[in-house]
Amino acid sequence: MNIIIPIKQVPETGNVKMDEETGTVVREGAASIINPLDLYAVETGIQLKEKLGGKITVITMGPRSAEKALREAISMGCDDGVLISGKEFAGSDTWVTSYVLSEAIKKIGDYDLILAGERATDGETGQVGPEIASFLDLPMAAYTSRIVELNTESVVVERLIEEEYEMLRLSMPALLTVVKEISYPRLPTLRGKQRAKKIAIPVWSKDSMELDEANLGLKGSPTRVVKISTPQVLRNGMVIPADDEESTVRAVNQMLDFMREKNLIR
Repeated sequence: MNIIIPIKQVPETGNVKMDEETGTVVREGAASIINPLDLYAVETGIQLKEKLGGKITVITMGPRSAEKALREAISMGCDDGVLISGKEFAGSDTWVTSYVLSEAIKKIGDYDLILAGERATDGETGQVGPEIASFLDLPMAAYTSRIVELNTESVVVERLIEEEYEMLRLSMPALLTVVKEISYPRLPTLRGKQRAKKIAIPVWSKDSMELDEANLGLKGSPTRVVKISTPQVLRNGMVIPADDEESTVRAVNQMLDFMREKNLIR
């Protein structure tokens, strides 16, 4: 079972800043980590490899520093990594990112399953996984919470929807985006870290992938951020003292009156 896992290096959640002029995430100077939700895809892939055998290749698009994310995934149990890097890719939206990753997957070839995280914590779009499936013309299940059955012909999954779960059977090869329910990411091992430190990770450019620069980066991205604003949370709280039995009864009655006024209770 050969598996490809696209991952992303993102700023730590508390360090996410936006460039209001370009509408893109400011990454310079921010501490970066593997997108936490991608770790569930990595763990799922490793569990499948342990059960069925095969190979896991992780890929990412980003600056040279994104190699660190690939090595971390390898230290957890993945086999190989590919970094797609170059100034031409800077500022890419989800469409361009998905296009480039799908071209990289075509170049790797020989895969049975693609696993991706539900979304990235910096952009919060959840679009890259489905768009890769669209570019590759693959069957896709989003929000996968459990892999029920898997063989070379098909995969049966349980996916999380609004109020319940849905069971789907997809022909192989297929792409799955996974949610936290599916697994619990393991920690890297010492042997894994030693292997990850030594392994050679190829760096692919637009030229090695034969991509047209006009379709890359900010200028090749059809998405345009019109305006960025910081939401303000305005809450006028009410403090009701409850120091003794009498004031506690009064406080409870005030709370009940408030909830009735807001139609929260009858």
